[in-house]
Amino acid sequence: MRNTIPSWLRVPVVFFTLVLLVEYFVESGDQPAFIEQPVVLLFLLLILLVLIAIEAISGSLKNILYQSLDEAGKARYDAKANEESKVVAWIKETYKKSLGSKPIQEEHEIILDHNYDGIKELDNDLPPWWLYGFYASIIFAAIYLVKYEIFDGENQYDELQTELAEAKIAIEEYKKTAKNLVDVNTVELLTEESDLNAGKTIFENNCVACHMPDGGGGIGPNLTDEYWILGGGIKNVFNTVSEGGRAGKGMVPWKNDLKPVEMAQVSSYVLQFQGTTPEKPKEAEGEIWKEE
Repeated sequence: MRNTIPSWLRVPVVFFTLVLLVEYFVESGDQPAFIEQPVVLLFLLLILLVLIAIEAISGSLKNILYQSLDEAGKARYDAKANEESKVVAWIKETYKKSLGSKPIQEEHEIILDHNYDGIKELDNDLPPWWLYGFYASIIFAAIYLVKYEIFDGENQYDELQTELAEAKIAIEEYKKTAKNLVDVNTVELLTEESDLNAGKTIFENNCVACHMPDGGGGIGPNLTDEYWILGGGIKNVFNTVSEGGRAGKGMVPWKNDLKPVEMAQVSSYVLQFQGTTPEKPKEAEGEIWKEE
């Protein structure tokens, strides 16, 4: 009987193969299936116990069988157990060939005349793997030289510029959907009910003291008419909310208190007042503004 994979290696190999199969076939989220689903974990632990039990029983049966043999049978069994498998023999033979050296029995054929205090030198050939690797490196160097020095192939600087251009495009695409990265140049009027409700909450908590709950104006200007001091439209309103109104007598800047998405929400809500009729509208201030 030839040597096989030892049990200490066989059990983990079978068990982890089963874990990979379970992970492949059982649906799960960000965590592995056996963590998200306790039933799967219990199943795997049960399988592990069964594998260990099978190995223990198999080992006991082999021991019983061995003890039942006579001396001649034990000798044959031991000889088979110590016999080298074809795979191991092939690996050893391939390894020896890869070294390209003479067997120790034939080293007398390649001993050089050099003698240093009784130490003699062998004239072994270079290992084939090293020699072929050296030839391959020469071929690679020639191809590399022709491609990049003669035909001016794409180099690392070109690749860097290409990647930077792609990254810039990806950033711009991301900014279109990332509300918290919005600025005065990229802001757009929000129409989703959730955004307008959030803007209403921000307005009621921070703006009604100056603009009144219906936008009719008080200390601050009327938000319901067509007149604007610093310009209307989502970009101008966003910029006013962010940077504040006129120096010394206008609204304070809110960019340090509100996130970009919150300023976009409250600016969009403010524009909902256009055309409404407040209870006590303040007189118009500024100039008539129309969207270009």
